[in-house]
Amino acid sequence: MKGSLTIVAFFALGIACGLWHWLPDWNWSDLGFYTLCALLFCVGFSVGGNGELLRSFKRLDRRLMLIPLMTITGTLAGSAFIAFALPHRSLNDCLAVGSGFGYYSLSSILITQYQGAELGTVALLANVVREIFTLLGAPLLVRFFGPLAPISLGGATTMDTTLPVITRYSGRVFVLLSLMHGFVVDFSVPFLVTLFCSL
Repeated sequence: MKGSLTIVAFFALGIACGLWHWLPDWNWSDLGFYTLCALLFCVGFSVGGNGELLRSFKRLDRRLMLIPLMTITGTLAGSAFIAFALPHRSLNDCLAVGSGFGYYSLSSILITQYQGAELGTVALLANVVREIFTLLGAPLLVRFFGPLAPISLGGATTMDTTLPVITRYSGRVFVLLSLMHGFVVDFSVPFLVTLFCSL
């Protein structure tokens, strides 16, 4: 929860800096892109450097690979449904926002580059809200929908920020599944967001 509030606070600070011109007039989208590249390098380095994690993935039941696939499919179906309620937004815009799967730093930057700051801001807020719902709603999700529900709702965040609450409420037995789920969904974000923004 603290991490999500920190992200929102920095977002609000960025808005204030833009409104009142507190920072020099640089090409901030280029800086965001290079920062994102550095972030992806760090994630890849940590995953590639953890040989035990990769070996553990290979030992998982193959049927469990359906969970990230169902998360992706369900999120895109929900995003398509929302597009009908938002006539001023295209189906591709809604699918691009949904394709963030909670990975707000990556999806919002990509969408801003392709579709502009307005939709990028919507993507940021939608994905932060998804993470907050997972962090706050995990006990109820487990109670009413079972231990896999917080993993699916967490999307790409299940390998980092929402992992502690998933471990606490779903159980330690789901830690490896949560890591694998987050890894697969996380990996799909740049491809799907770019695809829907380019259509």
